Parts: sequence; C-alpha cells; structure tokens
Amino acid sequence: MDDRRTLINLDDESSDEEDAIVPQPKTLPSSKPVQNFGDYQNEEPSTSSSGGAAQSISGNNHLIDSDQPPLLGNNAPEIAPNTQINGNVNDSEPIFHLRSRTAAASTPNYESLDYEVCENTLFQDEQRKRLTERFSLRKDVIRWIIFIQIGVITALIACTIDIIIEELSARKYSFLYDSVQKNVPLSDGSSGDLVIPYLYWLLLSIVPVAFGAAMVTYIEPITAGSGIPQVKSYLNGVKIPRIVRIKTLAVKAIGVITSVVGGLAGGKEGPMIHAGAVVAAGISQGKSTTFVKDFRVFKAFRDDHEKRDFVLGGGAAGVSAAFGAPIGGMLFSLEEAASFWNQNLIWRTLVASIISVFTLNIVLSAYHGLNDFTFTGLFNLGKFDQPLKFDYFELPIFMFLGVTGGLLGAAWNSLNTKINNFRKRFIPWKIGKVIEAVVVAMMGVTLACLMIYFINDCRPLGNDPTNNPVQLFCEDNEYNAVAALWFQTPEATVRSLFHDPPGSHKILTLALFTVVYYVLSCATFGLNVSLGVFIPTALVGAAWGRLLAMITFYMFPEAEFLHPGKYALIGAAANLGGVLRMTISLSVILMETTGVESSFFFPLIIALISAKWVGDYFNEGIYDTQIQVNHVPMLTWEPLPQYKGLTAKEILSSPVVCIKLRDSAHYIYQMLKKCDHNGFPVVDDVQGNRRSEGRVCGIILRSQLIVILLKSLYVENKRFWLPETSIQTFRDVYPRYPSIKSVRKLDDKINYTVDLSMFMNPSPVRVNPHDSVPRIFQIFRALGLRHLLVINNENRIAGIITRRDFIYK
Repeated sequence: MDDRRTLINLDDESSDEEDAIVPQPKTLPSSKPVQNFGDYQNEEPSTSSSGGAAQSISGNNHLIDSDQPPLLGNNAPEIAPNTQINGNVNDSEPIFHLRSRTAAASTPNYESLDYEVCENTLFQDEQRKRLTERFSLRKDVIRWIIFIQIGVITALIACTIDIIIEELSARKYSFLYDSVQKNVPLSDGSSGDLVIPYLYWLLLSIVPVAFGAAMVTYIEPITAGSGIPQVKSYLNGVKIPRIVRIKTLAVKAIGVITSVVGGLAGGKEGPMIHAGAVVAAGISQGKSTTFVKDFRVFKAFRDDHEKRDFVLGGGAAGVSAAFGAPIGGMLFSLEEAASFWNQNLIWRTLVASIISVFTLNIVLSAYHGLNDFTFTGLFNLGKFDQPLKFDYFELPIFMFLGVTGGLLGAAWNSLNTKINNFRKRFIPWKIGKVIEAVVVAMMGVTLACLMIYFINDCRPLGNDPTNNPVQLFCEDNEYNAVAALWFQTPEATVRSLFHDPPGSHKILTLALFTVVYYVLSCATFGLNVSLGVFIPTALVGAAWGRLLAMITFYMFPEAEFLHPGKYALIGAAANLGGVLRMTISLSVILMETTGVESSFFFPLIIALISAKWVGDYFNEGIYDTQIQVNHVPMLTWEPLPQYKGLTAKEILSSPVVCIKLRDSAHYIYQMLKKCDHNGFPVVDDVQGNRRSEGRVCGIILRSQLIVILLKSLYVENKRFWLPETSIQTFRDVYPRYPSIKSVRKLDDKINYTVDLSMFMNPSPVRVNPHDSVPRIFQIFRALGLRHLLVINNENRIAGIITRRDFIYK
C-alpha cells in the first residue's frame, strides 16, 4: 500500500483499497504487554502515517494488540536492547516498545495537531524583537482583516453554488414539466406515454449523480458527506489528511452541485461549513501548497494554534451563509464544532459571520432583482404571513412532538449506521460506490413517480407551491399536489410545507411522502457524494409535523389553533434535534431563517430539548456517531467513567524515547528512520546512553528535528547558520513538513552533533505519577496538548501521556 495515497473519510467509513488503512496482522514475539512511546508526525504531503505504523494514534504511546502489526512495519528491523547506534552500545533501554492496554488498538491511523505553541528560544527572540505595542496592534488588525476576507470569500462561493444549482434545477424541472404535459393520456383518446418523462427524469438524475460520485470517489474521497464531522475532529486536535486543501474545496463544490441537481435526498447547507473551513485555512496561511505558491504574507499565523482559530471562523461563516443566520452560525460553531475558544475568538467569529451574510445578501438580492436586499441565505424558508402564536395548553403538544422527533431521530441514526457498516463490508470497490449512488438516485426517482402516478391528490390552482404545477390526471385549473412535492429542490419543498395554506395536501400524500423521504435520506447519507443532512432531516420533520396537525384537525375540527405551518416548523425542529442533538444554535437558526417572533423561541427550545434528551437515551447525534464509527480519537468534554480513580502511573507509557540535550546527529537520524513518533523529551544529566533515565529539560518535535537535519544546523558549523536561523526557518515548511526520507545519509557528518537548547520547548507541561487521571485529562483537554510528560520528584522522565491514553474502547 502506498501511504501517500492514504485518505480518511469520516462520512463513509468504507475506503477504497488504495486509500484505506488496512493493517496486516502479525503476531508479536511475546504476549507480555510492553510499551511504546513517541508520537509520529505526518511527514508526507498527504499521508496519515509513515512506515508501518498503521495502528498508532496521535500519541506517544501506541496501544497495539497481539494481532496487530508492530510499530516499525512488516519489513522494518527490530532494534534490540544492545543495538549499536553511533558507535555506542545502548544497553539500557529498548528504544521501540509495544504495549497493549485496551481494545482501542484496532482503531485506524490518525494523528494529532500541535495546538501547543513551542515557546523555544527562537520564538522568544521573535517576541522580544517584535512584540512592541505597534507590532501587537498590527498583528491584531491583520487578524481582523483575515476574518473579514473569510466571510466575503465564503459568501461568494456559497452564492456561486446556489446560483448554479438554482439555474440547473429550474431547467431540469421545467423540462420534466413539459415532458409530462406532452405525454399525459387525455380523455379524448389521444396517445401519450408517461414512461418517457420517467426515463428523462432517470437520465437527468443519473448523469449528475454519477459524475459527482466519481469525482468524490476517484479524486478526493475526503469530500464525501457534509464535512462537519471532519471539521469537528480537526478543531478537536485530530489531523484529518487533505481536509483543508484547495483541491478538496473544488471537488466539494462540484459534488454538492451535482448531488442536489441530481435529486438526491440532501442539501447544500452542511457542506458550506467544510467550504468555509477550507477558505479560512487557505487565506490565513498566505500560501498554497497545492499550487506551490507562497505569497509571503501572514507568516506569523503559520502554526496549528492560529490556523485552528481561523478554521473555526470559516466554519461559522459557512453556516451563516447557508442559513442567513449570523448569530446562529456563531452558536453552531461553538456548540457543535469548537473544542477551544475564548472571548476574542467569539467576537471575531461573529464578525466573519455577519460579513458573510451581508455579502451573500447583496449578491443574491442583486441576482434575483430585489431592491431591498432581503435574500438572507441559501436556506431561504420565507417569512410567515402572520405572527406565529401559541397557547400554553399547546406546550405539552410541542413536548410530544419533541419526544417523537427524538425517537425518530434515534432510529434514523441507528439505521444509517447499520447501512454504512453494510457499505463498508460489502461495497469496498470504487466503482461500486459510484454505482451505489446511481442506484439510490434511481430509487428516489422511481418512488417519486410511483407516488405521483398512483395517488390522486388534485388541488385548485392559485395556491400551488411550485413553479411547475403538473396537471397530470387532474381537471383543468387543478394541479397534482404529489408532483408539487417532488418537482422542486428539497429546500423549496420545506418552504412549501411551512407556508402552504391548510388543505393543500391529503393525509395519505404526506404520510407516504414522510415514509419515503425518511428511508431515502437514511440511505443517502453515507454515499460517496457531497451532501448535507440538514435539509432532508428538516423536510421529514416538516412533513410529519404538518401531518400530525392535519390528523388532529380531522379528529377535532373545532381546534382552530392547529395551524399546519406552525406544526411543520415545530416538527422540523424536533426532527433536527433528534438527529443532530443540538438545541441553542438550531433554535436560533430556525428563528433567523423564518423570521418568527422571539416569543416563539420557547416552543422551539422545548421541542429541541425534548428531542435531544429522548434521543440521547438511545444513541448519540449523527455527527458524533460518524466520528465514533470511524474510531476518531476525539476528546470529550469530560473523561470517561472508566478513568475515575486512576492515577498517571496507571496509564502512562514507560520507558520513553529521549534525546540528549546535545546529541549525535547520526543517532537522531537513525532514530527518526526507525520510528514514527512525533514528540521526544530532551534530557540532560545522562549516565552513558541511559537517556530514558535523564533529567527533563524540554521536548522536541519530529518536524523540528527533520528541519535541523535538512538545514545542517549542527554545532560544528554553527557560525554559518546561526545568524540566518529564526523561527521563520521552521514556519516556511509548514504545514507539509518534509519526511525523514528527504534527508540524505549522514555518512560525511557521522560525528556531527546537534545542540537542542535553542530549538526545544523548554517548558513542556508535566505532571506527577500520582496525579489523578481526571485532573490530568482536564489539563490535557483545556490546553490542547499533544504530549504530557510524567516526571518523578527528581525531574526525571517517568513516562508520557498522549491523546491515545484517554481513548478507552
């Protein structure tokens, strides 16, 4: 397997043979649990691991079961305790160890991001030279400019996607409308064949869906799904390869357009969050690794910590552009995506959201010929003609709708997970993924045609909710209400269910539509296409919410409070809460999107909270479920109950691969060649080569060591490189750090040494072996750490704790 082709797909757990991480079982020489240390770094431009470390996860200790491959790979030589490195026999420490603590070893290969700023000597020198009041103000101004640019560009991308979808969809359904009208058999005996529009509909669905699925499958599999689970994992500190590439953005945009135009049960709103994250990551770095172009701007923001904050702002701008809800977009990012934030970040994120909505409003209002700039977002649900009011005796009804949404949402999540597991097992081939998307599209068209043909639901013209009212078998001046639900985009159907007057549909029509779309949306989410789950979930909820209001009104005709649009809105909120498990941000988004009064916030939040509580009893939200299914090492807000009562010495890894403060370049080179770890404690006061018993004085990253070797930053030639070396030397290669394979053998520099005093982080976070695990977790989680050193009372390394130690399966 070529590791450079490894891609991680969160929305579709099944990956193709060339892209998936497929561990090759190999029995360890001993069944005794041993330990391994050192986090590996993503060195290749698009790899999630290097060498054979197919089971390690973003931490210095890798938990590997006896049936998993050893850290060094199938062909890599094992280093025995007496291996001779740099002319010396290391008789004190086995450098590479394995240990098995939990079943979490079977998880795929993910890495962590370095959110902790490396405050080494070079960084401190830059701070002393530049951190004047003027420079600090200039950096803050640039940061604001970047957030404004993120909002503008994200909105422009959203406008482009929306206009293309609207134009193509209008032509598609207009053509189908004409085809149906020409082929309907009339009462006078004129001939007509409805199979023709059915075939046209199949063709107009198959072609775009197949094209979009092929792009996602063969070009950029990471673009499958909405992208929200990937962005959420990234913001938590997990490195998802290729998630913020320009190429990813291009495939995502085209994939969304083809999927929506193809008629799949999905929407364009969810992927806009991923698009905003890509825009933010690209703009904030002032360079493009895809086009190998460095604009030499924004260099001060080239690290994972700064990039994380911009990506959060981009995600919020994407949500705001999608729904026209700046406050809801900011709250969505904080409630669902962000793992770290502060007051300044909230303020900047809100500004990016407002700029995004304002830009989209201007562009789309001009496109639609409006003079008052009222086109607020892509998910335009329209305004209710009359203010939505409620009586207090309706609150139990709203709560019942919330419970119903929680039950349906939990069932939807469970069914979707089983379907995706089935895909992973039985559809591993790329061509199979494309064919599956085409089959689902054909199934949707077929079910829609069957409903239109067999259900007789004719309504008088004038209140028709679509631009293409199909007469079909109805009388003159009537339209087919079933066709009206299908002959438009899902977003337009949601708007129709909110605003159609009472009596616009039969009970049978909405009942069958709810069941059909429930199944279709469940089968669609997880295909290798770029689609979101928000629109189909809201559509199903609006359908059954309106349906329940119609049934109740049929049973109690005197109940005048049963406004179908109001209950469609509550049903959409309840269904969204049951699937997504969000409350505050969803209620604000729905209020901003529909323009309902603030007094109606109470019914919305009651329905959402009820749906969340009921759904949480059975399973987690769909995004968290997708993350768990793919075994992403996400750190929750609180430690798992299994860790209560444990101390650091019970979860740490020991002994640790260490480097002396002044060590041999040849030793460092050989160590980097033989292991894939990312973080190495730097020690001094070492007796011989017993590095693992040294006194801790800092920590050094793998990426830094490789740059040191590539730039030949050795003590022996210090006078040549010292004047030109700064923190920018390491930022220039960010984010695609070179591989150790790009470093030539040190045959002529075998006796050179490296002094790490100016490169290492001299203040790594440390804990005591007797500290409790819950307390350690809070430190690790709050600071966004990747490595946590455990030291004894003599400041000597006792072990190391990484993200992997908090993932208990």
